[in-house]
Amino acid sequence: MANFKRHNFKKLKIWQLALELSKSTLDLTDTFPPHEKYGLKSQMDRCAISIPSNIAEGSSRTNKSFSHFLDISLGSSFELQTQILLANHRKYLSDEKSEIFEIKIEEFQKATMVFQNTLNKD
Repeated sequence: MANFKRHNFKKLKIWQLALELSKSTLDLTDTFPPHEKYGLKSQMDRCAISIPSNIAEGSSRTNKSFSHFLDISLGSSFELQTQILLANHRKYLSDEKSEIFEIKIEEFQKATMVFQNTLNKD
């Protein structure tokens, strides 16, 4: 248990980035056509919510376990990135908004990988 340290997830930059990404995604998907309610909208909403949720859940675990939750969060971010591209293809968001989303997602991914590397050093 020497490497067991609880993290205050609300103070973690990666959680803050993830929460903002989730909020932006939920706001975006609210503009999707009604026929997407159970399709792309639902998938994107669940995926976006998963990103900060896994960080929060993992923050109370051992570093090894937390790292696993970060892997899940990262996986969801790559899934969301793909869904953003599909939403752009369907013209549910502009090229400009799509690019802004991609930049935010990539910022989250880089920060999370750096943080994860510090966990794995302990």
